[in-house]
Amino acid sequence: MSETYEVLALKYGFRESRTRKDSFIFDDAHDLPHKIDYFVWLIRNENRTILVDTGYDYKEGVARGREITMLPREALAKLDVDAETLSDVIVTHLHYDHAGTLDDFPAANFHLQDAEMEYATGRCMCHDHLREPFTADHICSMIKKVYTGKARFHDGDAEVAPGVTVHKIGGHSKGLQSVRVMTESGPLVLASDAAHFYENYEKKKPFPIVANLEEMLEGYNTLTTMADGDSSRVVPGHDPLVCEHYQPYSSATDGLVYKLG
Repeated sequence: MSETYEVLALKYGFRESRTRKDSFIFDDAHDLPHKIDYFVWLIRNENRTILVDTGYDYKEGVARGREITMLPREALAKLDVDAETLSDVIVTHLHYDHAGTLDDFPAANFHLQDAEMEYATGRCMCHDHLREPFTADHICSMIKKVYTGKARFHDGDAEVAPGVTVHKIGGHSKGLQSVRVMTESGPLVLASDAAHFYENYEKKKPFPIVANLEEMLEGYNTLTTMADGDSSRVVPGHDPLVCEHYQPYSSATDGLVYKLG
């Protein structure tokens, strides 16, 4: 039997020193500024709490020139979620900004796609361009999760919990998965990096970091299908407009947490 959930976006970092060429292939206004925000997402109801992605830490932020407002575990604490005891984390893919604080969640089972683990540890990582969005220490942390029985692998679409499913999209990374969550107002799709910005999937403008361009473009249509045809129910992974389209969760977490569903 399906369940419904509250879904929250937690903004933990940002980067302003970017232009549109960093966000869109063949963009006419390629030299205009284009800010990016960094989020993790919380899915919860009275029965369970699930985190989607683990963000990056201060060390990674300094190394890559990204700002960080608060560690994901610290943001979760403001919502009375204990990182030490959290039981399930969905890792949409293993790029540095989505899998950077895995060890802050010692009790969790980590859900990821077979294809992503194969990609991040295989021959493609011999190429500088493909390896750049990954950080070796993060991949080693995930390998340790495998050897301690904390990895839960999926091959394509799968149910993580009643009303929470993962769907392999690929494109941006070989094993990228998006998350479909049932809420009281219908399905909500956490695109993660299947669409960094609204403009990516609304105008079919691909993101420059890409493992398979065909999968990326097809993925934009898949996201809408996952949302039962309502593209307004798709939440992109990095768009600052998310903070304008959705209401702050509370005055105590203003600028940090937004209620998606």
